[in-house]
Amino acid sequence: MAIARITQLVASSPKSIEDAIQEGMRRASKTLRGITGLEITKINAKVEDGKIVEYRVHLSITFILEK
Repeated sequence: MAIARITQLVASSPKSIEDAIQEGMRRASKTLRGITGLEITKINAKVEDGKIVEYRVHLSITFILEK
């Protein structure tokens, strides 16, 4: 039987939503082992002078706890 944990984080990118998601996973993978999935819970953006300057994603990352 496995026990999973969910941690939440916010990642950002000036390029795109997809890049923000990839950046969040890249960073989470540095410290979390056993990642099995993620859920995008919220997407928003920073706007300056009527233009999007940063995409932000809120992620829930699921990982299996070690024995």
